[in-house]
This record gives sequence, structure tokens and C-alpha cells, in this order.
Amino acid sequence: RRRSLDVRGIDGLVSPVTGFYEVDVDAVNPDVGVADWSLAVTGAVAQDVEVSYDDLTAMAPAHHFSTLRCVGESLNGDKMDNALWTGVPAGHLLDRAGVGADATHVVLHAADGFYEEFPLDALRGGLLAYGMNGRLLPRSHGFPVRALVPGHWGEVNVKWLTEVEVIAGERTGFWEVRGWHGTGPVNTVAKLHAVNRLRDGRIQVGGHAYAGTRGVRSVQVSTDGGETWSAASLSAPLPDADVWRQWAFEYEPPNGEHEVVVRAVDGEGATQPRDRSVAFPSGPTGWVSRRVSP
Repeated sequence: RRRSLDVRGIDGLVSPVTGFYEVDVDAVNPDVGVADWSLAVTGAVAQDVEVSYDDLTAMAPAHHFSTLRCVGESLNGDKMDNALWTGVPAGHLLDRAGVGADATHVVLHAADGFYEEFPLDALRGGLLAYGMNGRLLPRSHGFPVRALVPGHWGEVNVKWLTEVEVIAGERTGFWEVRGWHGTGPVNTVAKLHAVNRLRDGRIQVGGHAYAGTRGVRSVQVSTDGGETWSAASLSAPLPDADVWRQWAFEYEPPNGEHEVVVRAVDGEGATQPRDRSVAFPSGPTGWVSRRVSP
């Protein structure tokens, strides 16, 4: 909490579990018991590895902040959240299995039949999570174990994980079969979710910015429809790479209605692109804007 900005109308840097967005392919989530659950690493490996829930949770835990964003959300939508996750680095199990020299990709399989494919190297830096915000992973977020893949869209962070299949070459994932490009890297975005009238007559605007593992270097705000820009205040960075930051900006309002526009600059110096696109097939892009009355 000490790292969060005090902006009314937006979450702090850690989203509450009950408000964390969910997107699932079935109307009812799987109810997976730990006694019957196991996780297998198969495919292009030296040896198949299978671990139980007790095996996994007995390993040295890692704790990482990680932000998830849905590829199918609207540009200024609310399907983006951040949590502190507890689990085991995925690379530990990959090393135990002995990944083959020709292996390039992985397919993650879930208890409900869902699956997604993405590059092997992306999973090496990922987490096999069994905890969320200091508690057991809720059923709605993949209990007993889910994957967290840094810098990729939320879809590939498979819940109710049962198998990591290592493959040589590419394979079409669940959402890709349906025309989506849901792997990564995620698109840079600064969202504008708060407009607050301050007691001194100024207006405060704020939201969150996210650029995957590239990080957020700055957020720029225009109060004249994109003609001129000023730097917003940013929350202190969290210790992990794949996380959002809060931003806030206060200004003296002009006379009459005006357009506030925001854009983020990622850690590599690239600015959030101006051109707008809808979510399908590769995630929404564009500057976020909002008409504001004084």
C-alpha cells in the first residue's frame, strides 16, 4: 500500500482477489481436488516428470508480482489486474525433465480441456502458482495450480494446469484456432479510469499503465486533445518486471468541456501507438481519451 498513489476511483497496486477479472471458456469452473491432481511435464524431454500437489508445495517457494491483461478487452476496459503470486519457478520442472535440443514451444493443458501454445523461453521465466495475495489460489483463478507467463496476454496463463507439453515447432492454440493471436508480447497501454474534482478546483485524472516485461517508463497526459503533453506522476515500481504502475495528473481545467488523452512510454522508449485497433485479433491499441467537463 505504501507504494500506491492515493487516487480515488482506481485500485491500488495489488488488486483484490474478489475483483480480479476472470475469463473462462466454460460456464462452470472445474472443481479439482488436490488428492487427485498432478502436474506432468511431457513431450520433447529427456524424461517425463510428474509431481503431486504436495511435491510442488514442498519446493522452495517464489513470490512474484504479475499483471494479467485480457487480449479481448476494450482499450480502456477493466480486464487488467495485478496480484502477488506464490509458486514454483517453471524452469525448475523443465530442468528436471531435461528439455530436448529441438524443443521450441510448449502447450499448457488444463483440467477443463483448455490449452494454449507459446514459446518455450517465455515459460522458463514463468511461475507455477498455487497462491494469490498471501492465500491459497481460489478455484476461480485456477486452484490448485495455474501458470503465469511474463509479458504475455492473460489467455496463456492457463488455469487448473495439469500438463506442460514440450514440443518441437509450433502448434495452434485454443484461441488461435478461433482467429485470435493471444500469445504476446502484450500491447502497451495507459488506462484512464479516474476523474476527480479536487477541493482547490483542480481536476485529477488517473489510472494504470502496463507494458508487460518492458515496464513503464512514463505516462504522458494531454488536456487539449493531444496538442501538448505533460508528465504524470507514477507509483513506485514493484520489484518484478511484468507489472503495472499507477499514474496520476492534476491540472487547472480550461473553460468548457475538453478532451483528456493519455499514453504510456515503455521501458524501451517506445510510445503507445496512436492508431486505434479493436481487440480482435491481437489486442486493442491506441491512445486512451475521455471528454471531461470542469
